[in-house]
Formats: sequence, structure tokens, C-alpha cells
Amino acid sequence: MSDSHLESARARDPIRHVFIWPAVLVVLIVSIFPLVYSLTTSFMSFRLIPPTPPRFVGFDNYLNLLQQPRFWRVIGTTSLIAFTAVALQYVIGFAVALALHAKVPGERLFRVGFLLPMLLAPVAVALVARMIFNPTMGPLNQLMTHLGFPNLPFLTETRWALGAIIAVEVWQWTPFVILLMLAGLQTLPDEVYEAAEIEGATPWQQFKDITFPMMLPISAAVVFIRLIESYKIIDTVFVMTGGGPGISTETLTLFAYQEGFKKFNLGYTSALSFLFLIVITVIGTVYLALLRPHLEKRR
Repeated sequence: MSDSHLESARARDPIRHVFIWPAVLVVLIVSIFPLVYSLTTSFMSFRLIPPTPPRFVGFDNYLNLLQQPRFWRVIGTTSLIAFTAVALQYVIGFAVALALHAKVPGERLFRVGFLLPMLLAPVAVALVARMIFNPTMGPLNQLMTHLGFPNLPFLTETRWALGAIIAVEVWQWTPFVILLMLAGLQTLPDEVYEAAEIEGATPWQQFKDITFPMMLPISAAVVFIRLIESYKIIDTVFVMTGGGPGISTETLTLFAYQEGFKKFNLGYTSALSFLFLIVITVIGTVYLALLRPHLEKRR
């Protein structure tokens, strides 16, 4: 039987639907039902404690959020943490990937060691970080005292607390950037670099004119993935600072947690979740729109 006849027979085979459609239906039910229910709830005044019956309020939840200074402050805080952390992760991760790609001594050991932070649970990392950055008994401040410096308010002052959170994010998730950037570097053709060396190009010129432009598509993907993930940060902030001092380190997801699981204001929380989705969509759209001209040049 020819290949065309085999493909035609497979296309008419009804048994494949028995295996495919149940899985498709389960995925649709599990993903779409909560989404529709949450969207419906966002247009209602609905509290569990004190229990109040659901009441349709239209866009009131959204308008209340948009008029609340806390909401805009939380967006600013989340954006600051996300953009700063991802920028540092990309710069450090790309630099380390370049070093590993250049076959530095002990390169295989470094590969394994650099991946370990990414394999740890964020809550466990945050617990250890909270002990290290403890303003009074933390080993970091004890070292500072031993060297004659005053104790630093790592978790009790806004600037230092934000810096501590960003440092932990960079430490834990830079290995993800290293892994993907190193994989991209290993796919680059050696012939281009050999031709550049014959032309007398310096290492910096090779990086600027060859490596960075050729790595731009994967760089865009890595930054996009990490940016979206960084906007969902909650565990690190919750454990290290709880959103404090005050609400100065509170993020969007932590704000939603406070409203949903502490105040049980389900309608308000659902509206906040969809506004969060809109914020992420806008940021992703703007990011891709800015990069599209540069990526099209690489085609």
C-alpha cells in the first residue's frame, strides 16, 4: 500500500477520536470553566466573610480598583521588581553563558553548580534569604558589624527590601537564562567566526556584530518568558517581607492573595485578576511590538 493510501486510511480511522476528544474535553473543562466563572464573578459583589449573596454590580469592581492608589502603587512595585530582576538576569546569564561556551576551566562543574538554584523551591530559598538578610541576627549583618559597618535594614526599609527581593530573584532564576542562552550559543555556526577571525575582527567586534544579533531571537524569548514569570512573583515576597514595610513591597499577586484569601472578597479579587491579565497582555504586546522590527531583520 502506498504512503498516500496509508495516510488516507489513518485520516478515516475513527478510533483516534476515542483517544483525542476525551483529553481535549477535559482540558477545555478544566481551563475554560474556571476562567468563565471568574470573569462572571468579577462583575458581582460577592463576599464569603461576612457571607453576602452575589449581586451584579457591573464594572464597579474594576472602577474601584482603577481609582485606588494602592492598585497603581502595586503595579509600579511589581514592574520595578520584574524589569530590574530580568535585566540583571539577562546580562549576568548571557555573560556566564559566553564564559561557559568558551570552555573555561571547570566548565562542566560550573554547569551543574549554576543550575542548582533553579531546582530549589522558591519558598525554601526565600526562607533562607530571610534568615541571611535578618536586620539584627542575620549572618550578613553580623559580618558587616565585624568589619566595622553599621547594621543595614535589609528587610525593614523599602529600598533595601526591594533590593533584597531582586537579589534573591536574580540568584535563583539566572540559571534559567544561562541554560537557554548556552543552548543558543551552541547552535551558532563556527564558519562565521572563522571568517571573522580571518578578517581580523576582535572578540568584541565578533560579539557585537555576530553573536548578539544572531542570539537576538532567543534573547527576546528568554526575556519575555522571565518577564511574564516575574510579574507573578508572590512566594519570595510573601516569605521575605510579607509585602512590607507597610505595602511598599507588595506585588500584584500578593495583593490578590490578601483580598481573596484574607478578606474573602471574591468579586473584587476576580476583577483584580483580570486587570492583572490585561496588564501582562499590554506589556507583552508592547514588548513584542518594539522587538518586531529587529527580529524581522534577522529573517
